[in-house]
Amino acid sequence: MEFSTRIIHEDNIKDNSGAVMSPIVLSTTFERGEDGINYPSGYLYSRYDNPNRHSLESKLAKMENGTACVSFSSGLAAATAVFQSLKSGDHIILPDDTYFSVRSILDSMFSGFGLTYSLVDMCDLNKLKAAFKLHTKLVWIETPSNPLIKVTDIAAAVEIAKEHDCFTVADNTWATPFYTRPIELGVDIVLHSTTKYLGGHSDILGGALIFKENNERYTFIKTSQKLAGAVPSPFDCWLLCRSLTTFVARMPIHANNAMQLAQYLESNEKIERVLYPGLPSHPQHEIAAKQMSNGFGGMLSILVKGDRSTALKLASSLKLFTHATSLGGVESLIEHRNSIEGVTSPTPDNLLRISVGIEDIKDLIADFEQALSTI
Repeated sequence: MEFSTRIIHEDNIKDNSGAVMSPIVLSTTFERGEDGINYPSGYLYSRYDNPNRHSLESKLAKMENGTACVSFSSGLAAATAVFQSLKSGDHIILPDDTYFSVRSILDSMFSGFGLTYSLVDMCDLNKLKAAFKLHTKLVWIETPSNPLIKVTDIAAAVEIAKEHDCFTVADNTWATPFYTRPIELGVDIVLHSTTKYLGGHSDILGGALIFKENNERYTFIKTSQKLAGAVPSPFDCWLLCRSLTTFVARMPIHANNAMQLAQYLESNEKIERVLYPGLPSHPQHEIAAKQMSNGFGGMLSILVKGDRSTALKLASSLKLFTHATSLGGVESLIEHRNSIEGVTSPTPDNLLRISVGIEDIKDLIADFEQALSTI
């Protein structure tokens, strides 16, 4: 079966009611068998596993062509589980513009555990090669990056990591398996904030790790999920499975709208620069075209001609684009990232990050036309 058909029809929960849609199993505990030892249903306690979580993880693993998935209550809980699988003294290579909360986790939660990291411009493979140390164990890939929209050559980065006996994690939240499948490019673990495009409606919090192999690291992280308990609720798992049924329908609209908006903004004299991998002007456009399919995603960033106040005025003048954190929902959002990230932010003061929704593109462009007239 094709990708869209499998998402809708495979790995659903079936019961005796004949319900077309999977039921929500809210029970926290499950009955033992007649011997008082075994669990005939395969479920013991919902922190360990739950039918709705099992359904979600099976779907996500197949979407990324992985062998297994471990889901979490948020994307950052998933990232934390990866770092917990490392040992004291291990070194991590991160993109120089990695999502700021990833650095915050390492700085605030792991500073006393002996983990260290280096920030590297992964668009320059020579800089990546030079960043390895004796105890480097993990190469963290984020592409396109948040919010500078840098594109890493995933296959090349994986090859370099393998030469140094390192495992790789790719944050595929922005690209999603609709546009990029990192496991097919050699990545060991794919990370998602399922809050974003997989959820798609800004009403679910969640995260997931999809594994290329069922190895010792997978076993450790699966155990961490069970024991530490940062698991998604059955209802959130059910909502995510529901959202996945429209995933293939939503994603082309996001990309088509983003491309048209990027082209419009690039031609506007009040915009200094548009960062979108689908534009030929993007410095890594050829790499994006090589490793992305079906389009270039729904995220772009713009540098407004002016300063921080000009960027903030533009954002507040938009009517259809809500000035809010997050991305990947059906509604369009815009955000001034520097004010969120703080004094250590590498994000320019005049940058606005845009999550392009699935509204009519004519209305989105018209909204920018009226907002740009105010600055």
